[in-house]
Amino acid sequence: MSKIMPPSHPFDFGAYGDDDDTLHEECGVFGVLGVTDAANFVALGLHALQHRGQEAGGIVAHHPELGFNSAHRFGYVRDNFTSQTLMQTLPGPLAIGHVRYSTAGSKGAVIRDVQPFFGEFSVGGAAIAHNGNITNADALRRELIERGSIFQSSSDSECIIHLMARSLQRNIAERMEDALRRVEGAFSVVAMTRTKLIGVRDPLGVRPLVLGKVADGWVLSSETCALDIIGAEFIREIEPGEMVVIDHKGLESRFPFRRQSPRFCIFEHVYFSRPDSIIGGRSVYETRRQIGVELAREAPQDADLVCPVPDSGTPAAIGFAHESGIPYGMGIIRNQYMGRTFIEPTESIRNMGVRLKLNVNRALIRGKRVILVDDSVVRGTTSRKIKEMILDAGAAEVHFRIASPPTAWPCFYGVDTPQRDKLLAATMTEEEMREHLAVDSLKFISLDGLYRAVGEAQGRNAKCPQYCDACFSGEYPVAPSDMIEKGFQLKAAE
Repeated sequence: MSKIMPPSHPFDFGAYGDDDDTLHEECGVFGVLGVTDAANFVALGLHALQHRGQEAGGIVAHHPELGFNSAHRFGYVRDNFTSQTLMQTLPGPLAIGHVRYSTAGSKGAVIRDVQPFFGEFSVGGAAIAHNGNITNADALRRELIERGSIFQSSSDSECIIHLMARSLQRNIAERMEDALRRVEGAFSVVAMTRTKLIGVRDPLGVRPLVLGKVADGWVLSSETCALDIIGAEFIREIEPGEMVVIDHKGLESRFPFRRQSPRFCIFEHVYFSRPDSIIGGRSVYETRRQIGVELAREAPQDADLVCPVPDSGTPAAIGFAHESGIPYGMGIIRNQYMGRTFIEPTESIRNMGVRLKLNVNRALIRGKRVILVDDSVVRGTTSRKIKEMILDAGAAEVHFRIASPPTAWPCFYGVDTPQRDKLLAATMTEEEMREHLAVDSLKFISLDGLYRAVGEAQGRNAKCPQYCDACFSGEYPVAPSDMIEKGFQLKAAE
């Protein structure tokens, strides 16, 4: 997973500099074994996972006679992996793929950073695709370089390949186990050899990975929505700390790591996963709707209209409206066809900000007391602009309700976040944030309320949290050792 990240959220103008105001999930992985032209299935799966990585993608495939072939491209899956000419270069019944983020226009973004990564070992070739973040990657990289490894990318994921190369184990799966025992942080890995498809989750299960079946073949995917697009049957989630090794004989499951209490990323429920995916047996859409219900109970407001900030705020806004009895309306309309490369980001376009992608439904908004429901507030720049648009359209009042607790801490497990001093909630109280955004009221769902919405009836267990919620609580389940070495200060013990 690359360290270089671009804009992704529908309202994110990170390519334009200071307007970058969202959290970015960095990767999606997908693999298929046992179907004709597996790469075509992988391309469809990556298309369904495009929300997890919009800047680049890659596919590696293996054919028994032609060996390994790969293609790595910048841009959307639909613009690259729908070419028959290209897909014919990726034959075979086994393939894996990856979508990622990189900084738009960055001179540091190079094709060799795009996964899957491939290595030819003494025991055969293998390719890996990684979703997550290795929190001791800097230390591992220094050690490996000192011992003679030559890195080709800036990605932390490449450490896995070099650790596998140095392992003395007898096959690829065992070498991967050996390598991943050295790794700290979060990882959901999809890998392949000449005959096997491999999936692994870290012991905390921070990032998602699911197993499916299609015809006589097997599928591994970051989310269930990507199984749907190829008509695959959802079998189960890969468990935290589990490795599955699949070949023509079937599936073998093993648990090579020390068992720990799972800490799945709670923000997958709030924003990252697609609403039509299933997580832990729960509909993501229904969870987000329930977040709105909890938010309405915790932070009621007398108003005329509940409006989502589309599209991520929509389910929570529906839940808020239903619980509060306040009418729901589409007060903001998103331009579905405005791509990031629509126009060069000149100064005049920068000043337009979110107006390029969002427009206010003036006839609905005029004269109304409006509750805007959004998924999060990161730096506040987008929220201020949306508020100004609503007021310009004639709204009488603007109230923000946020479907996550205040984001006060950066994530080091596979989500690109600003430095802590750039996070609004790290430097301001809720009232100070309200004044900064210049809105009539601002309320966030509580951490307990969020836990109730995801199915934990008693709220958050402070002594043993059920999820990774470090971006809200500052309690990191795995110490971010590289960042601590660079001076990052952990939250003081209470």
